[in-house]
Amino acid sequence: MPGRPRHGESVGRRIGRSAWRIVASSTARQAREATRYASAIQQPVTTGRQIAVSSIRGGAGKSTVAALLALGYAHYRTDPVLALEADPSLGTLPHRLGASEVRWSCGDLARILDPSLQITDVTGYLLPFGSGGWLLPGSQGAVGAMLDIETYRIVMTSLRRYFAATVVDCETLPAEVARTAMVTTHARVLVAPATPEGVTSTRAVLDWVGGLHRSMLPTTVVVLTHPAPDSAINLSRAADYLGASGAAVLPLPYDRHLAAGSAVQPSLLAEHTREAAARIAAEVMNRAASRRPSRTRQAAPEPGSLAGLDKGRPWIFRPDDGGAR
Repeated sequence: MPGRPRHGESVGRRIGRSAWRIVASSTARQAREATRYASAIQQPVTTGRQIAVSSIRGGAGKSTVAALLALGYAHYRTDPVLALEADPSLGTLPHRLGASEVRWSCGDLARILDPSLQITDVTGYLLPFGSGGWLLPGSQGAVGAMLDIETYRIVMTSLRRYFAATVVDCETLPAEVARTAMVTTHARVLVAPATPEGVTSTRAVLDWVGGLHRSMLPTTVVVLTHPAPDSAINLSRAADYLGASGAAVLPLPYDRHLAAGSAVQPSLLAEHTREAAARIAAEVMNRAASRRPSRTRQAAPEPGSLAGLDKGRPWIFRPDDGGAR
């Protein structure tokens, strides 16, 4: 009598092959996503993209997200990247970017900026960070005069021609400079804790942004941060609730390295945190460059302009000379 048909491979070999396929498939997916994120972050821009990062309350992780964005852009892009702290009241962006000293602040630089300056002149007043990034603190490590709208305007309109991407770490809303930055930059990032209160407060800010002009919402990204390992909310429902306006909603998972509050070192981030940070940076750059889902578009205030200024001939970013043409 013939025996029971047998498989050509043992059970152990088949289980091992299936496990390998799962691992290989996951690795291939991660590689595709990493390539897609890098391509979005590295995309060429015709004018310096300015990105404002703010939140509705302190402790949400605003400066951490700003640091992650600045580090990501400095790592992936070959052109100059600026991190600007528009929060002079002992903001933490310099600390998060590992600055060991503070030389010049926004107010100091606003008094000497001149169209004749070359990028090598400008960077002499800035602090280097990461791989090709530059930092301009909001204060000199002490509580000083509040950053006013005029100083912010001078710095932002003067420096945009030198840097392909500028990440602005703003004060928490509804501070005046933060409100101005949210309106006049190419993209805006709202950072909120992944809690019911954080989601509700952020929805109120999105309603305010939409009330200013609906076309600003598609260039807005909401980042939900996790202050603890376990989230207290349903992230999918929160994304649906906040994303109905047209804004992107992305999570930044809990990370022990980020939670420690020290200088951000990308090599010490958990793998899922690095992936989330790259995804956020890519989404923000896409929206800052107006590469977002198609929808009915309305005329909005000129991104990057303030009080009707900077509306002359278009500027073409040239990383070789940092000038405007």
